[in-house]
Amino acid sequence: MAIDDDITFLERVPTLSLLGRQALRILAIGAETRYIHSGEVLFKHGEEADGAYVIQDGRFKLSSNDGNELTVGPCTLLGEVALFSETRRPATAKALEPSTVLRIPRFLFVRMLDSEISNVRAVLDAHEPK
Repeated sequence: MAIDDDITFLERVPTLSLLGRQALRILAIGAETRYIHSGEVLFKHGEEADGAYVIQDGRFKLSSNDGNELTVGPCTLLGEVALFSETRRPATAKALEPSTVLRIPRFLFVRMLDSEISNVRAVLDAHEPK
């Protein structure tokens, strides 16, 4: 996908759509596209999580150790807590069909937030009464 296509796609992801187009541009440029074969495990319960995944195509079964299962598909953000802090995966994600995901590393997400906060501060400073 082209960067503009990735941005348009990320705008469809409920949590990420709140960020705005410039923030999504940063994520789209730095995100890694991964192809996952049917039956392949994207991540396992208990693994350290250093980022999140957005499902572009395909479906995944999420299975937790307590026996709960959930099937998710396109525009689902998997592991969003890992964007903000060190954590472990609460479930195993297994592809039910050939799938494509965008991997957003925590360091990229944090860098984007820092950039956006700096931009907001600059605008506020420029409009502060003197």
